[in-house]
Amino acid sequence: MIDVKGITKLYGEQRAVDHATFHVGRGEIVGLLGPNGAGKSTLMKIITCFIPPTEGEATVCGHSIFDDTIAVRRSIGYLPEHNPLYLDMYVREYLRFAAGMGGVKNAVGRADEMIELTGLQPEANKRIGQLSKGYRQRVGLAQAMIHDPQVLILDEPTTGLDPNQLEFIRGVIRNAGKDKAVLLSTHIMQEVEAMCSRAIIINQGRIVADESITNINAGQLTEQFHKLTMN
Repeated sequence: MIDVKGITKLYGEQRAVDHATFHVGRGEIVGLLGPNGAGKSTLMKIITCFIPPTEGEATVCGHSIFDDTIAVRRSIGYLPEHNPLYLDMYVREYLRFAAGMGGVKNAVGRADEMIELTGLQPEANKRIGQLSKGYRQRVGLAQAMIHDPQVLILDEPTTGLDPNQLEFIRGVIRNAGKDKAVLLSTHIMQEVEAMCSRAIIINQGRIVADESITNINAGQLTEQFHKLTMN
């Protein structure tokens, strides 16, 4: 559902992404790992059509990021690294607005479904600006999923969550990954081991590993990450 072939992004002479190639299929949750500045967020922005690549091609659900950007965006639910929310809006109001923008027919009902799915019931009638960082992440995740996209792109989706929230949201993502393609970035190895079927490691813009979690011995992901990214 996500096909990336030779994607490169240059900023002057700096290669933020360097000939990245990978595939994420339906029913897969793939963790994108890398140190700060490795190119994870840049790669996600390219796949979601926020920025163009310098070279290469990518398709989402068969739609080209060059030739059919609207179809790509309709196919994707995106939670960016810096979760952009309208802080003066109420949670329920914002999700109804997001549903309407996504073309959802029953925006009111779908907003209520997502509030329940992401555990936002206690905060649903508050302004987003009053929420903790963890609950704001839940609102961002609800927004990403509200139009029932085939693909989820989640950049640091568990940032700011306490241990109880973390376990709850892991369950939401795992459940979504049963019939969607999910690509998520994180710095937390335990997140990848708990949720993902595969791990892609990127360093200095290049993919240096792409392996099934079942092929990595328990507790060895951190060791492999250090080995591949410490220069």
